[in-house]
Amino acid sequence: MKKTIAMVLVTVLMLAAFPVCEGENLQILRGPVIGIAWRSDTDSEFFTNICRAIESAGGEWVLLSQVQSADLEYDSEGHLIQGVTALGSLDEASAKYVRVNTWHDSNAAEAVGNVGIVLFTGGEDISPSLYFSPEPWHGIVEEIDFCAERDVSDYLTMTYCLDHDIPIMGFCRGMQMLSVVSGAEVIQDVPAYFSELGVPYGYEHRNQKATPDSYRDYAPHDVQIVSDSFLYEMVRSNVLTGCPSWHHQAIRNVDNTRLVITGITETNGVQMIEAVERTDKTFAVGLQFHPEAALVKHLENADNRNDSMDYDTALSIFQWIVEERYLEQDAADAA
Repeated sequence: MKKTIAMVLVTVLMLAAFPVCEGENLQILRGPVIGIAWRSDTDSEFFTNICRAIESAGGEWVLLSQVQSADLEYDSEGHLIQGVTALGSLDEASAKYVRVNTWHDSNAAEAVGNVGIVLFTGGEDISPSLYFSPEPWHGIVEEIDFCAERDVSDYLTMTYCLDHDIPIMGFCRGMQMLSVVSGAEVIQDVPAYFSELGVPYGYEHRNQKATPDSYRDYAPHDVQIVSDSFLYEMVRSNVLTGCPSWHHQAIRNVDNTRLVITGITETNGVQMIEAVERTDKTFAVGLQFHPEAALVKHLENADNRNDSMDYDTALSIFQWIVEERYLEQDAADAA
């Protein structure tokens, strides 16, 4: 099913001066390294949990540089000077440059460098101007969460990786970006989607806050997994229980794209997409849920840790990445 590995085996040649950030310290990289796509808010748990998961699996990581488009204008701190709406999303004119020109005339090649795989973490909504068929904002005032600079950087980084068949994996927003780049349709607000269907929704994909200032925890649910998929190879099961979920957007369908659906969950009779992959690439996988959150809950002995998948299962996903088993599996498929 996977593309012949000879076209893409990424031999990671680490330079002695190539650093990986760990807190405030720098380390010399030894062996394969995982690149994490740029984001400015490195205090976010969507970032720090991924870092801890990689380290727990014995891997090393580096935060990639921001990727900027030569078609857009930035200030000295990397903020867009123009092209940002009042909501913080990317406006349609600027988004068209990004969609049409993709990574060309950008610093994507320098930012990605020689990393063996790039991970795209969770976070803000993706500007609807970047969709294959651009849409207006969903209009829900309590759900305004955009970062135009990150949208551009992620879109350019991902298209560069896909065009050069560099392995990638996306979590939550990262899966949504893989789907957007691939031309899939997006559900901009899951509660509104269920309302449109006339189906009750109990916030099974992201808990409601008890108060405006309280912590919004993850909502765990099960995911049904397709056997012939990378996700199945990671967890060796057709059912993954306790998948921590934290999203109000999702992928509506992957029709007329090169994506295949490899994981679903059923919510009140409605099938929701939970995992996708690009079978035309060596390894391009997206998970709508957060195994890294489950892993960290177990590490921190959180009271609700057993509501999520067990530690070994969560760890196995990141060990699979760190140990480059996606390349081993591709080699086996090609044999």
